[in-house]
Amino acid sequence: MRRLLFAIVLVIPLFAQPPRQPAYRTGIKLGEIGLHDPWILAHQDSKTYYLYTAGRVSQDGQNRAGVVTYKSKDLETWEGPQTIFAVPDGLWANPAHGAWAPEVHQYRGKFYLFVTLHNNDKLIDQPEDRPIYNGELANRHMRGTQIFVGASPEGPFQPLENGPAPPEDFMTLDGTLFVEGDVPYMVYAHEWIQMLDGTMEAVALKPDLSAAVGEPFFLFKASDAPWLQDQQKITKKSRIYVTDGPELYRTKTGKLLMIWSSYRDELYVETIAHSITGKLRGPWQQDDVLVGDDSGHGMLFNAFDGRLMLILHQPFRNARGKLFEIEDTGDTLRIKRQLVY
Repeated sequence: MRRLLFAIVLVIPLFAQPPRQPAYRTGIKLGEIGLHDPWILAHQDSKTYYLYTAGRVSQDGQNRAGVVTYKSKDLETWEGPQTIFAVPDGLWANPAHGAWAPEVHQYRGKFYLFVTLHNNDKLIDQPEDRPIYNGELANRHMRGTQIFVGASPEGPFQPLENGPAPPEDFMTLDGTLFVEGDVPYMVYAHEWIQMLDGTMEAVALKPDLSAAVGEPFFLFKASDAPWLQDQQKITKKSRIYVTDGPELYRTKTGKLLMIWSSYRDELYVETIAHSITGKLRGPWQQDDVLVGDDSGHGMLFNAFDGRLMLILHQPFRNARGKLFEIEDTGDTLRIKRQLVY
């Protein structure tokens, strides 16, 4: 399985340096937008779809990691990009080291930006059994999802605190918001670089999302997926399982699902798990792959006409957004059709 690890090592740096921001345009088709980890907020008040992705943005004469948005009224044509966030000075994170997987959630009258930031110079634990990266032991550095707040889907967004919500000595990414019993949680992926067998975890947040409350708790590990167990086994320094891009969804019958991503046969996949109890704490059971063909990091949203939609990026290199209409069967999710715009 060295080929699997080699493929992952080659593509990871693509996240850290997204393309510089192109000029603002109108009439853009979704397939023309270069993006990773797409997130769409369907803003009911303005009947506008906001598509968020990472970008290199200019602010105060400097090129920084940040977040841009594209806007659409019909999901067919878009305008943008518009900068809505640039990593500021004074945080734990380095503005030059990337901003991954932005999500904007409307919650209790405000808009919250969840974005994974990095500081490659601040190392955390460095045991000898960490995986190989570019022919050397991979460094474990500060990486985690921080929450910012704003009054509009377009920002500006201000930090709630100076640090990620998960513990700073956890190397984590792709935090998302989930609310259960009026308690907000961040669900996130705990990196394969630190865990070898990547995990999904969650931590409760304060009502205003300003900080974590209590200790994180385990949901499942990547190797629980039976199609992963069939293809490889973990050994120190060389074998890994990836967890990526969690999002929670409750079906029309109340079943709690998580869509998430990993790799199968060296290609990205979008897959499904479900909670046996219907609660966030699970236990969780793995289901089928939803979309293969080097596709992943998807999210679900409801279109203004009521259709359930999935957007993800495909392929991993030079990725574009792919949009699907989804059927909620009550028990699981199924692809109805891909929309080509």
